[in-house]
Amino acid sequence: MATAVITGGTDGIGRGLAEVYLRRGFEVLVVGRDRQKGRAFEAAGERARFVSADLSRVAENRRLADQISEQYPVLDVLVLGARFHRQTRALTADGFESNFALFYLSRFLLSHGLVGPLSRAESPVVLNFGGAGQTGPVRWDDLQLERGYHGVGAMGHAGRLNDLLGVDVVDTHADTGIRYVLNHPGVVATSFAGEYDPATATQIDQLKVIGKSVATAVAQILPFLEPPEQERLTAVLEGQRVPLEPESQYLDDARRLRSLTLDLLTRFDGRTT
Repeated sequence: MATAVITGGTDGIGRGLAEVYLRRGFEVLVVGRDRQKGRAFEAAGERARFVSADLSRVAENRRLADQISEQYPVLDVLVLGARFHRQTRALTADGFESNFALFYLSRFLLSHGLVGPLSRAESPVVLNFGGAGQTGPVRWDDLQLERGYHGVGAMGHAGRLNDLLGVDVVDTHADTGIRYVLNHPGVVATSFAGEYDPATATQIDQLKVIGKSVATAVAQILPFLEPPEQERLTAVLEGQRVPLEPESQYLDDARRLRSLTLDLLTRFDGRTT
């Protein structure tokens, strides 16, 4: 039986994709922190699974990768969608900036940590809701935004790091058949999980009204996840393929970011995976 694992899968686009894959006969594991929403998803059928995990923690990502690898030796689809907006800069229990930890470092650990089961699938694909080339440059001297933090800017910066992560994965694991899709869905009427000041909360309420439906966002990205798609790395903006920046620069930046991330993890607890 084909298998899909979806982080951030209890709500929004992640939940929408989970329901699609359930209808297609997949076994679907969604990962999140809201146990009530997780149990509601499990009620959808015997192939619907939920696991609770705090993906802002390094150890939780490693535990999850080990659990998935043991439970699903073959993994067909991995969707990386967990994120949480913070209006003010905050640190995780591990001491990392929260957006960096949840929106980037978690996806780094899961992307590389699940290469084994992904590489055994006939046509494996990873979908990462990153920036799809739509964000600004990397702040190399301040990756965790200690200076001039801005909530929306922090989300955009993490999106940029995820674009480079996609390049890194297909470069590092070039001998596998894993495809990596970077998607910027645009404004979608989801829960916009996060903490907002009153003015920003008012703007979010407006976006929930004017944003496209989850069903529309899911329909826009699904064609790029299908097996006929041959490119190892694809960037998609609201259903349209978009070019990344010049390949050589992107590759150099991706390798630089990988090196910095591995060094950070080594200094954190001596491990790189």
